[in-house]
Amino acid sequence: MTDAATKSLPDSSLCDRRIILGVGGGIACYKSADLCSKLVQAGVRVDVCMTEAATKFVTPLTFEALSGNAVRTNLWTQTNPGDTQHIGLTEQADLLLIAPATMHLLCKAAAGLCDDIVSLLVAASACPVMWCPSMNTRMWDNPATQNAVEQLRQRGHHFVGPEDGWLACRNVGKGRMSEVSAIVEAAITLR
Repeated sequence: MTDAATKSLPDSSLCDRRIILGVGGGIACYKSADLCSKLVQAGVRVDVCMTEAATKFVTPLTFEALSGNAVRTNLWTQTNPGDTQHIGLTEQADLLLIAPATMHLLCKAAAGLCDDIVSLLVAASACPVMWCPSMNTRMWDNPATQNAVEQLRQRGHHFVGPEDGWLACRNVGKGRMSEVSAIVEAAITLR
């Protein structure tokens, strides 16, 4: 088998897994599209749920094309008759992966608020939850964010990042969403 053919084979450590990708409204959504693609290439079934703000950065059609599945964008539209999506979806999933995880999503989840599809899935999750934060350095350092992260960690949630680097606000600092390869590796190691 050639090297190119070997590289195209799915990563067996993720095959037959099901991951919900919750996409928050931040510029790092472009990385989430790549993340979705890499997970699918690794043999994962990816169900994408997006906040309304996320749809302003990347369209649901992008994620539908990459995942091969319908994308959920609100609380009120059911993709299948009888589908109580906030309960059934997380019961079937191996992981709820939120990328990018904005300050807004983190603080809502810590407070138990769930007024969009992503925060509702977190509140009703029957599977492990992994957050991939992405925001301005001052937002990351904000005591409200740090308190939310600590509360979520105490509830057993997992975190990947954020990293130091170039931010969309044209500053350099902590708040950059981790690279896709690091997120995929974290998803592999979390069982």
